[in-house]
Amino acid sequence: MSEETMTIREMCDAYGVTPRTLRFYEAKELLFPIREGQRRLFTKSDRARLKLILRGKRFGFSLEEIRQLLDLYNIGDQQATQLALTYEIGQKRLSDMIKQRDELNEAIEDLTAQLNWGEKMIASLHMPKVANS
Repeated sequence: MSEETMTIREMCDAYGVTPRTLRFYEAKELLFPIREGQRRLFTKSDRARLKLILRGKRFGFSLEEIRQLLDLYNIGDQQATQLALTYEIGQKRLSDMIKQRDELNEAIEDLTAQLNWGEKMIASLHMPKVANS
């Protein structure tokens, strides 16, 4: 491997993705490896793009949102537009994640209460019955 390019196998090993994932991102025009016959060589730019794609996916950004953000990199405004849109999408995503967390915490509390009730009911069914004299 040269320091400038990586093979698909090296990319998979370095970033914990599958060849199918890399081919999918290439088909979606998110990555642009150099093609040498059947061989794909990924540049430093591809590696940077993949890092951003994976981070965006981890944060729950759609592939279309990620594509829009990546496309803004080279518009010539020192990434001001890209940063502003990333911030805006990130703020919305954070708000959604907080709402989901709150809903999940409420569901956990409800389920915990139901399980506690169920545990008491099960225990009461196993208690010996006291005969009335």
